[in-house]
Amino acid sequence: MGRLALEVADIFRTHGPAWRQSQHSHLSLGQLKVMSAIEQCRTAALGGHVLRCNACAHLDIAYNSCRNRHCPKCQARAAQRWLEARQADLLPVEYYHVVFTLPAPISAFAYANKALIYRLLFEVAAETLRTIAGDTRHLGAQIGVTLVLHTWNSALTHHPHVHGIVPGGGLSADGKRWVACKLGFFLPVRVLSRLFRRRFLEELALAHGAGQLQFFGEFANLADPTAFTDWLRPLRKCEWVVYAKRPFAGPAAVLAYLSRYTHRVAISNQRLVAMDERGITFRWKDYRSKEGTRIKTMTLGPAEFMRRFLLHVLPGGFHRIRHFGLLANGGRRENLAKVRELLQVAPTPLPETADAEVSAALVQPTFVCPTCGAAMVIIEIFLCGQPIRAPPLRQGSS
Repeated sequence: MGRLALEVADIFRTHGPAWRQSQHSHLSLGQLKVMSAIEQCRTAALGGHVLRCNACAHLDIAYNSCRNRHCPKCQARAAQRWLEARQADLLPVEYYHVVFTLPAPISAFAYANKALIYRLLFEVAAETLRTIAGDTRHLGAQIGVTLVLHTWNSALTHHPHVHGIVPGGGLSADGKRWVACKLGFFLPVRVLSRLFRRRFLEELALAHGAGQLQFFGEFANLADPTAFTDWLRPLRKCEWVVYAKRPFAGPAAVLAYLSRYTHRVAISNQRLVAMDERGITFRWKDYRSKEGTRIKTMTLGPAEFMRRFLLHVLPGGFHRIRHFGLLANGGRRENLAKVRELLQVAPTPLPETADAEVSAALVQPTFVCPTCGAAMVIIEIFLCGQPIRAPPLRQGSS
């Protein structure tokens, strides 16, 4: 696939050096590393290799990728590997999509407390789903949950929320029955919202009492316990957004959905429109629009665009995809085997050669000639920063 006309890397290379210098005391090491990785991705700075076509002798140069999880160009392969691993976990049942979103006041100060707030968002959302599902007035079953963290909205502002994929049922308390939810209905959203709100605010108050929260600027006064308690009071009464979509058409649709969400970054290169004297123009979706198209364009100054992009750099080592309940890593294999036994279905085995083929593909990717479509082989490897000599001329060329 050819290079897009405009990429996030182009913006960083053009405007990043001056902006980094002006913001040197405000940027974290993690943010600086992300900028550097994206700027160098698929350039000679990271090294690469020379390819030659076995059929027509066409020569090409391919540069290495940065593999940074925030890079718009490095997510497709990671997503594919993750989806291949998850395919074996799918069950022949309905699946539901749920979303838990933090209200704007909490999102505003969450930026200074990312690791804590994001962890609470994961844990409280999972606890809420498992608690309500375990209640005999609703489902009365042990469920499994996969949650994916997103920290942005379409306009790139800070908007922490988790997307959940949940099988439509669970194991009975004694583990001897599969309890399916009502057809087309998972759990009552209003009940989920109320419990999510109460439990999150309880955990937030405990974190404040333990001195685990940091407050700066306009939020500095919230370090005082009385001020923080007063600030929380309106949040105990407002509506917290919990959203549940109708069931997916089937397991294949679940994988298609996951492929769009699991390894998404704040903005894809495809959404960028222009970089000119006005600033950076990109497409965004206005969900509040009631008339006409929701797809609009927005123009931000380069500094503001980079600031918004870097808002979404995750804390080092933080996992943005997590599994809970029946799907928790520790017992997933055994739990899924038990569920399949109760549903009287067998896992679909992959062909014996599939694992070897996948492993081989990851170790030695297949490169395809853009000229004739035949396989290309690596004939030369160059290291990071090593000068690249021009491809040799074909015999008979002058």
